[in-house]
Amino acid sequence: MKKISAFILIFLSTISSINAEEIKRIFVGNKDAKITIIAFESLTCSHCASFHKDVYPQLKKEYLDTGVAKIEFRHFPLDVAAFNASKVSQCKNDGDSSILNSLYANQQKWVKGSSVEEANENLQKFLISEGFDLNFEKCINNKEIEDFVLNDRIDGVKKFKVNATPTIIINNQKFEKTLNYKNLKKALEKLI
Repeated sequence: MKKISAFILIFLSTISSINAEEIKRIFVGNKDAKITIIAFESLTCSHCASFHKDVYPQLKKEYLDTGVAKIEFRHFPLDVAAFNASKVSQCKNDGDSSILNSLYANQQKWVKGSSVEEANENLQKFLISEGFDLNFEKCINNKEIEDFVLNDRIDGVKKFKVNATPTIIINNQKFEKTLNYKNLKKALEKLI
């Protein structure tokens, strides 16, 4: 009986890791680019929203759209609202960044509420108003997506000592300068 139980546990853990591996990373740019930028972010972080507003458009135009670099968005939720928003951004599992971009561009419209329930309600209303077609409850209760998001955070701490958001990693090196386009551009130009 113990052997069967152990086998079932190993089998189930294999299934959940297979499902987690099937979840597509949200990224923009040429998947085979020479430069890989990883952005560890929390969807409720105002500095992350500023990065998407002030730095990301120039980065996209000069490096991502031209195929020189790609950016992978990694989840580093700082609170339950960010955690649920991260799960929603991954829910369609298409690697597309439109939900993520919309959540950052309109952060003040949905990041409010004095309870988890209120924050979820505001997030759900926002997604409907933006025309995103997804099953909200299914998204925030999906165990595979939940594990995927949490593993991003764990990996960020273990591999890159992430302790704040946004944290930028360029070709596996933590970007230590002030995060603005000028500094980011200097770092990228050295790698071209």
